[in-house]
Amino acid sequence: MRGGSVFARLLGLGRAVVEGVTIEEDEVVVRARLRRRDVSRCGVCGRRAPGYDRGAGRRRWRALDLGATRAFVEAEAPRVSCREHGVVVARVPWARHGSWFTREFEDQAGWLASYCSKSAVCELMRISWLTVGRIIERVVADEQAKRGDRLAGLRRIGIDELSYRKGQRYITAVVCHDSGRLVWAADGRDKKTVARFFDELGKQRCSELELVSSDLGEWITRVVGERCPNATLCLDPFHIVSLASDALDEVRREVWNEARRSGDSAGARWLKGARWALWKRPERLSERQQAKLATIARVNRQLYRAYLLKEQLRIVFQEPDTAAAIALLEAWLAWARRCRIKSFVKLAKTISEHYAGIVATLTHRLSNARTEAVNTTLRLITRRAYGFHSADALIALAMLTVGGLRPALPGRPS
Repeated sequence: MRGGSVFARLLGLGRAVVEGVTIEEDEVVVRARLRRRDVSRCGVCGRRAPGYDRGAGRRRWRALDLGATRAFVEAEAPRVSCREHGVVVARVPWARHGSWFTREFEDQAGWLASYCSKSAVCELMRISWLTVGRIIERVVADEQAKRGDRLAGLRRIGIDELSYRKGQRYITAVVCHDSGRLVWAADGRDKKTVARFFDELGKQRCSELELVSSDLGEWITRVVGERCPNATLCLDPFHIVSLASDALDEVRREVWNEARRSGDSAGARWLKGARWALWKRPERLSERQQAKLATIARVNRQLYRAYLLKEQLRIVFQEPDTAAAIALLEAWLAWARRCRIKSFVKLAKTISEHYAGIVATLTHRLSNARTEAVNTTLRLITRRAYGFHSADALIALAMLTVGGLRPALPGRPS
């Protein structure tokens, strides 16, 4: 056909032969056929395979719009009998297996989904959000196959969970501290989910891990201890200090309840308003909050002592010298054990149980900060992906955005 090479170039048809073009009111249909060397290939692996039947006859694939007009590629879609994959639709060079869209259309949709809102992608590409989810899964699988094993060379990793839906629905995420990328994610938050990651990693690569950061969750720490014999577990300082803040708030609530039971409603209201003065760092307190803290130190020594315990534990992780930080931790444990404040005595017991992991954090200065930064992006992605009905589509979008698998825009280098 005269000008067929132009349409083949515009729609990304590769070496296919354009037999004709039909221009209708709101769409352009380009009829194509494969060259002899490209026919009878398995749609999954691309190997040559004997023909099976004509399948469903001719088939259409949605292509990138030509201006404001929708474009389609139409071609025969026979089936072949692959020795490995059985009876499948034959491969076409312009589309991924199992897709009704051209490769360039899917790459652009995936690129847009990693940057834009749901409504923008759907309106611009003129497809539904569920279709975008399926497209992203195919794009990510294709990019992973091209870029090789994403779990290769891991030495320092962080493991954390992310709530993505109501009803206690979680995703477990694994981040590489060296590259800052999400390298693995799966639906679930339990020991079996973490064990699945180490199963994929393999025994040899598990033994090569050097440092693993996480919170105090047993569903992570126990599996890491069992599966990574050579790795050092580092417990995240933020979660440890957060436990101290919870213990402090427990003391504040006890004092507040005592004030209410004694009929001191004004004192109860005042204590409730002092919450932020107790939670914030001293250097960030306003003048009014500093005054409240000074009053607490004067009228309620137990609550003020709990505040000092919380602050002292925070300072442990700010000390740059490892030996000094460990000495501060030892001093804090001794103080907390004899402080006679129930919540902090309990916290001291918890920290003693995880002492080795905390000392490792002070020694190697590895926290879950990078993992939490990725989680912040994942929360944004979760909101952007509102409407996905499966964790797989959400995980694929996460790998596309923070996993380094974002495709290049059609016509531009990777």
